[in-house]
Amino acid sequence: MKNTFFNKVRIQLFCILLIVISLNSNLVLGNFKHTKLNFRALQQQISGNVVDSNNMPIAGVNIQIKNTSNGAYTNQDGHFTLIAKSTDVLVLSYLGFETQEILVGAKIQLTIVLQEDITALDAVTINAGYYSVSEKQRTGNIAKIDTKVIEKQPVNNPLSAMQGHMSGVNIVQNTGLPGGGYSIDIRGKNFINSGTDPLYIIDGVPYGSESLGSVYISSGINRGNTNPLNAINPNDIESIEVLKDADATAIYGSRAANGVVLITTKKGKKGQTKFNLNLNSGLGRVSHFLDLLNTEEYLALRREGITNDGRLDLLNNPAYDFIWPDLKLWDQNRYTDWQKKLIGGTAYRNNMQLSVSGGGEQTQFLISGSHQNESTVFPGDSRYKKTSIHTNLNHQSKNQKFKVNFSTIYSKEDNRLPRLDLTGAAYTLEPNAPKLYDDNGELNWENNTFDNPLALLEETYQADINTIVLNGGVAYQILPSLGVKANLGYNNYNFASYRLLPNTSRNPRFGFTPESYSNITTNDSDRESWIVEPQIDWKEKFGKLNIKALLGTTFQRQTMDQLVLTARGFPNNSLMQNLSAANTIQIDEDNASTYSYQAFFCRLNFNWDDKYILNLTGRRDGSSRFGPGSQFGNFGAVGGAWIFSEEEFIKNTGLLTFGKLRASYGITGSDNIGDYKFLDSYSITGNDYNGNLLLEPTGIYNPEFAWEVNNKLELAFELGFFNNRLTLNSVWYRNRSSNQLIGIPLASTTGFSELTGNFDATVENTGLEFDFNSINISNGDFKWNTVFNLTIPKNRLLKFPDLESSTFANQYILGEPLSIKRLFHALGVDSSTGVYQFEDYNEDGVINSSGDRNWIEDFSPEFYGGLGNSISYKNLSLDFFFQFKKQRAFNTKSVQVAPGYRRNVPVSLLNHWQNPGDTSEYMLATGGLNSSLYPSISYQTISSAAVSDASFIRLRNITLNFKIPKSVLPNLDLNLYLQGQNLFTITGFDGPDPEMSSLIILPPLRQFTIGAQIGF
Repeated sequence: MKNTFFNKVRIQLFCILLIVISLNSNLVLGNFKHTKLNFRALQQQISGNVVDSNNMPIAGVNIQIKNTSNGAYTNQDGHFTLIAKSTDVLVLSYLGFETQEILVGAKIQLTIVLQEDITALDAVTINAGYYSVSEKQRTGNIAKIDTKVIEKQPVNNPLSAMQGHMSGVNIVQNTGLPGGGYSIDIRGKNFINSGTDPLYIIDGVPYGSESLGSVYISSGINRGNTNPLNAINPNDIESIEVLKDADATAIYGSRAANGVVLITTKKGKKGQTKFNLNLNSGLGRVSHFLDLLNTEEYLALRREGITNDGRLDLLNNPAYDFIWPDLKLWDQNRYTDWQKKLIGGTAYRNNMQLSVSGGGEQTQFLISGSHQNESTVFPGDSRYKKTSIHTNLNHQSKNQKFKVNFSTIYSKEDNRLPRLDLTGAAYTLEPNAPKLYDDNGELNWENNTFDNPLALLEETYQADINTIVLNGGVAYQILPSLGVKANLGYNNYNFASYRLLPNTSRNPRFGFTPESYSNITTNDSDRESWIVEPQIDWKEKFGKLNIKALLGTTFQRQTMDQLVLTARGFPNNSLMQNLSAANTIQIDEDNASTYSYQAFFCRLNFNWDDKYILNLTGRRDGSSRFGPGSQFGNFGAVGGAWIFSEEEFIKNTGLLTFGKLRASYGITGSDNIGDYKFLDSYSITGNDYNGNLLLEPTGIYNPEFAWEVNNKLELAFELGFFNNRLTLNSVWYRNRSSNQLIGIPLASTTGFSELTGNFDATVENTGLEFDFNSINISNGDFKWNTVFNLTIPKNRLLKFPDLESSTFANQYILGEPLSIKRLFHALGVDSSTGVYQFEDYNEDGVINSSGDRNWIEDFSPEFYGGLGNSISYKNLSLDFFFQFKKQRAFNTKSVQVAPGYRRNVPVSLLNHWQNPGDTSEYMLATGGLNSSLYPSISYQTISSAAVSDASFIRLRNITLNFKIPKSVLPNLDLNLYLQGQNLFTITGFDGPDPEMSSLIILPPLRQFTIGAQIGF
């Protein structure tokens, strides 16, 4: 299906890219007119050549006369000319080389040699987990963002800071409420029966990403998904690296089947003790409201629907007044914009962080504490608080042989929200519904005819979350080429939440009392894990050959406990948090599990003359999630790189600064299936039979199932031009995941619906990734950089024996992505009857789900990426970043397709069928009293009409920063900044938000933040 809007956008993006490249070419080739100079006495023409240490000319070097705006650029031959006095000082600057100052003196002909900067490409290190590697010499695919990118975004969660910035990494925010969840996939969904969450490593410690929230408590407010990464303060993060291909991930073995996210927190640095205070305050609003019916339109549509249903008799019967108070009992002229009333408020966020750091040559330290308080756009006093403390201590002996580091993260989250998201009510509540409060300030029930949405504020949801992450590392250099080290880690994630449902939150017409209705559900969950990783590393140089070796082992253990209780019937609501006062207590969930993991890993790296690099990694994993004989799996990878720009026939060409061809292939596994799946398992249901607790079988013994396997292949081409002022990385990858762990159907006579086991099915993910970085201008005080990334992914089910006869026949299709949905094919509204029509695929004359849901829609993105620019002039800087995505999603028709029902709907439903011969988008109006229309209405919500293009371009974030000059405040470092998040979205999508299209969940907010960073 063609999308004219996004085709135009693609053309515009392509044009922008061409313009950027053109600007770079003009800049680096020196095709600029020299600044007009003011000629004075004693001035003379100076000319010269700028070369590197190999005596090769450097084009595009900026040559500035110090303390003036006069200067020039070197041309393609490294030559320049300008007018200067003998007393002038020339300042030469160019990316990858040290800035140099030259006194003109009496010379009129100069030859200047620039020295390579230690911050050049070869010195930029990337964290690969167990080791570090230079950007130049890495053989694996590792994407990175650092604190400079993170600190410019007013976000609560590290995942939010990553959105749009990394190719191959697709992140979606699941709710606009604080403390909510995120979904992430790195290069697509690999396994049929498991999620896409990667392995998270925080300062060397594995960190569980699974929420411990319970759907019994929080399904209505954040769908039970409270992301544990909310505990990590983004401002405490130094860098985030994402490992994607086999070469980068294989050293983590089975845990890295879905990729690895490495989070490195900030550390102390040597120097004088320095305090840094960061204060900011922000506000958030819903960025887009739906265009809904007003009272007049709504009531007319309601009456038309009831008339079409032929039930005017009920409308005139007082016994049925409770069914349509909107038509008979409520004010027919009243109008309330419920979107503005219920979700139109302002969410305020205040954040304060104070850190102190410093140290000498041997010992460095950092202590940081922060507190955040955030409200919501809902009425009432809902809010989210987070307090976190981060510390780091590094020490090394005088001879630098012994090193030790220790870091801690402690976070406390206090989340108090309504039990249910008010967004659904804001979109559907009748426009003439009564006021929320009566004249006495009490909830208005309008004579028991109105289900007041603010009654939800009487229902309490609270979550208290405590997180501890501890990491310690010890290293000793036995010989110059031989060292030993150990990584020790511990983390604890405690989640305690409850939900209160008092009888006062329900309409008085039901006659509920505390004894008959009031209840509380509690969730007390705890996850604890520790890890020990001793390692040996060796390195040696033999002529042009450098060899590095790493050998280590991992011991990890994780325990999890969860108890969910519901207590009902209390003498009064003030005793609801005292479970002993309840009439009945029911156990909803009582889970305890232990997970043990052991592994041996090794790495061999061969580097010949900084040109040819070979990287070998291997890992043998053992997991308690498999039975005897299947607990261990072997995984490994090989990666190679050829830095062809170091070859003599290319090295001195001038145009190409860096060129690398790399490839990798390897196998990772997955044990992400839950604990004890290979054993006979039983659960206590919480119910009883004749006073006895029921024990229900939940799993059947199968000792033979084993590791899922993911084969990863990648080819990449990396280029740098004009001394790496312009870099372009292009990647092709193919991941094939097999030996899928899925439920194999069993006969009902066994008492089980399925048996968890390995199935000979294969899922393939392929794709192209492009990363473009450009330094457009680097002219002394003025700088302009551009970054761009693009991902074109493709997912498909490559193999699944006997799919048509399996329980997955209605869910998957060979050759199609796992993200597809089978839908009815909507043919529009029958012009003679006003009823929705659908294609009869099996031509049996009947429309039903068994044979006619054969319209296929793919909900995975066709492509996605981001475009960012950073512009600075002296002490003022501006950064802005656009995120874009090409995709399809469910629109408002997935919920609202029947005009005339008792709920508000978009104004588009006014375009409905009324008379034979009408050509309309929507069916005839119905009050919901004609049961023969139910199938048609239901099928339309899961048809092709309910899906539309949801492509968008979003201004993800923007930051304006001003650094107060030292001449004004010599003893302070003061930065003032203004930040924006989710400022505007260009889209043709019919719905609240194209990326999160739900009509019952609050979309991500538009946010503005103002702040100051003070260093002293």
